[in-house]
Amino acid sequence: MDLVEKLKRKNIKVIEIPKWGTYLRKEWENNFANHLTDKEKKAIHLLDEGGFSGFLWHVFSYEKKDCLVSEKAEDAFNNERKNKCYVFFQHSDYALMLENASMLNADDFKDETNIDLYIVDKQFRWTFVLTHETDWCGPYFSHNGNM
Repeated sequence: MDLVEKLKRKNIKVIEIPKWGTYLRKEWENNFANHLTDKEKKAIHLLDEGGFSGFLWHVFSYEKKDCLVSEKAEDAFNNERKNKCYVFFQHSDYALMLENASMLNADDFKDETNIDLYIVDKQFRWTFVLTHETDWCGPYFSHNGNM
């Protein structure tokens, strides 16, 4: 079952927003990596450059922002109050807007492998990130500000 159908079965309203990826990634950067200089962002390969793909989640793996990792991240995400959220991807402009998302939890994304997936509340107050390096990096959970 694909992700959209899985979420709809939980009575989560799913709105596909296929061209929002670039905007959401930039907003994520502005909210969770705004404390870094351009030089620091380059050093941790945060952004795409010279034909190489960057990864926003490097702000966590390079320990440039406080976060929870692994099961603690999943628990924090599961316990976070959720109503309206965005789901977007590192290397795609496809995104989802979720409404009535109170039942959303980390297990809903367990089949989403080999991708970098970001979930944020509509105001970008918190984020939950799954990486393509599942066994080594992440998942991560962080609040906008300090943990």
